[in-house]
Amino acid sequence: MSTLLNELPRISAPAVRALGGAGITSLRQLAGVPRADLEQLHGMGPKALDIIDDALGEHGLSLG
Repeated sequence: MSTLLNELPRISAPAVRALGGAGITSLRQLAGVPRADLEQLHGMGPKALDIIDDALGEHGLSLG
């Protein structure tokens, strides 16, 4: 697996803070997480979710 799975993709600072507050610090941790759950995080917008989903897709993974 790529080392890119150990870091988050380039998303907005509020989205990074939202994920950090939920204990998520890597792309790998987002695989299988329901998109609806992430949408509930303050600071997580549709653009960040699309970037995350695209980044996961590059590794054959996806949001739940």
